[in-house]
Amino acid sequence: MPKSHHPICQSETFEKIYQMYAKDLRRFLFYKTQDIDKAEDLLQDTFIKLWDNCEKVDFEKVKSYLYSVASNTFLNVVKHEKVIQKHQAKGAIHSTNESPEFIMLEKEFMEKLERTINTLPEKQKEVFLLNRIEKKKYKEIASQLNISVKAVEKRMHLALLVIREQIGNI
Repeated sequence: MPKSHHPICQSETFEKIYQMYAKDLRRFLFYKTQDIDKAEDLLQDTFIKLWDNCEKVDFEKVKSYLYSVASNTFLNVVKHEKVIQKHQAKGAIHSTNESPEFIMLEKEFMEKLERTINTLPEKQKEVFLLNRIEKKKYKEIASQLNISVKAVEKRMHLALLVIREQIGNI
């Protein structure tokens, strides 16, 4: 069957698959990476791979295909980072403009942020992640959680107070 006739290779179907799975995959990748930008990059890579292999993937198996590609892509990044770290440890010159100190500080910051988010009461944590990680607007969060926008604002305000107290402005 020529590529264009395969269902997943048709842009409407591909778009539907993206709509169906992107959000959960993004969340899945964020939990693995704890890094919004990395998760987004991996998500895009996963869907690019699906598009490149669209005629080989069964529509019924698309979900498990996406998750296994996402996992493998994540593991490759981790492997790659370990190689880079080993390289840096040997005192090799690395190509980014950011100093090892900056990279370390950023990593410490992310870890501290993650720990702080995890100490938030469940309701505040949920609102914070929906807003900052999933980029949802207060109105969307309010309807999803079945609470008022005021309640969302209050939870977000309290969450930010704790976070700012612990790590400064973010």
